[in-house]
Amino acid sequence: MTTPNYREQVEDAYPELQSIEDDELREQVIEAWTLGLERGGWKDIADIPYAWNIHEVTNVEHVRGVTRIAMRAAEEQRDFHGADPDEDVIIAACLLHDVGKCYEYVDFVDDETLLSPDQTYASDEIPHSISGYALAHEVGCPLAVQRAIPHFLGEVPKRTLEAELVKSANSASSNAITQSAMGITLKEWVKEYSQTQK
Repeated sequence: MTTPNYREQVEDAYPELQSIEDDELREQVIEAWTLGLERGGWKDIADIPYAWNIHEVTNVEHVRGVTRIAMRAAEEQRDFHGADPDEDVIIAACLLHDVGKCYEYVDFVDDETLLSPDQTYASDEIPHSISGYALAHEVGCPLAVQRAIPHFLGEVPKRTLEAELVKSANSASSNAITQSAMGITLKEWVKEYSQTQK
């Protein structure tokens, strides 16, 4: 099998990349995803599930949902409240908030969807928000983007306006997905199924 064109997959999967005004930051987001996909051994970005036990929704759908929700919320923060969120930081962090699933979810899909995962990285032992943070750091994303990626567990002590927006957009998208896929709230899903809460 030929090596997948990960860059093309990432650009096709995430049209929101074009909303990042800073060319270097856009490239860093693409590079982080490309590294994650390659090391995780994925054939196709669309094969990564939203959750280890929810395969009806892809990670791409969720990441796009989080990004779209956050972009609209940032617009309201600006127009209605007079705040000044950094839209490039928000979009980049949203697009990267679940890139760590490239590593964490290799053990939860059929082998046919994978090439050969790099066992140095591919494991469910590290939560995806932490490995996503590490990928963003590795490719040189600004600290403002990095600190907004650990979205769920509250691992970063300094919460910025942008970080809180990523976190709330993630919760909004996740609640919609768990409700539509399983008929439960995100909180119920975390209590019952989260690997990091046990």
